Amino acid sequence: MARIPAAAVAAGGLVGGYAVARWTRKRPLGGVALAAAGTAAAYEWNRQAGPRAAVGLTTAYIAAFAGSHPLAKRIGAWPSVFTVAGTMAAASWAVTRRAA
Repeated sequence: MARIPAAAVAAGGLVGGYAVARWTRKRPLGGVALAAAGTAAAYEWNRQAGPRAAVGLTTAYIAAFAGSHPLAKRIGAWPSVFTVAGTMAAASWAVTRRAA
């Protein structure tokens, strides 16, 4: 079975979590999607690059989620989500690629 890159899981979690929350109008449900993807990504980060990288990238994932809120006030909700998702994917790719 092919593995999905952790960068894609993290970016998908940010986009998917927002999408679920917005379309279901149930923010906690979006939080579940966000947390599930973050947990899966953290597992892969730990496996690929070790615990220090996993902690750093998990912190970045949480910061990206939190940072998307004030950014959304400046550029809009969807552009903000895509910006932080892309940034998170790039950070994940850079860290795990370097470890490989």
